[in-house]
Amino acid sequence: MLDEIITNKILVIPISAWALSQILKVFVSTVRRRRLDLWILARGGGMPSSHTALVCALATVVAITQGFGSVFFAITVILAMVVMYDAAGVRQAVGRQSFILNRIVKELMDKRPRGEVERDLREFIGHTPFQVIIGAALGIFIAWLWLALSGV
Repeated sequence: MLDEIITNKILVIPISAWALSQILKVFVSTVRRRRLDLWILARGGGMPSSHTALVCALATVVAITQGFGSVFFAITVILAMVVMYDAAGVRQAVGRQSFILNRIVKELMDKRPRGEVERDLREFIGHTPFQVIIGAALGIFIAWLWLALSGV
């Protein structure tokens, strides 16, 4: 059973695309901030979108192995669209709202005596459209390359 799982390309390739994009996320963050920040792995957002890389690699593997006309490909494309919309749309909007709420709370707290203040809301939750596009390209490329090198 374990052998079947670790040789299942439809499972292993997308997970590998996700892992590689997480490694790239640490690298990009380190270059930009000039310091190593492994916490980026536990937070949402960042460059590239690893969720997008995962679902796009999944859709690519399914397209190549099952066919573009298969119901499985249709399902994975719809899943990828939902994930990418959420990453760039909904979660990005939540991040903007957090930024505004943090400013409002700070302004209110500046006018009142200091008390115990909870931490700010996280502002970097989603992805920019560019981060999602790079995640998609990375996922598609990794899946295509892996399958091409393995003779599929």
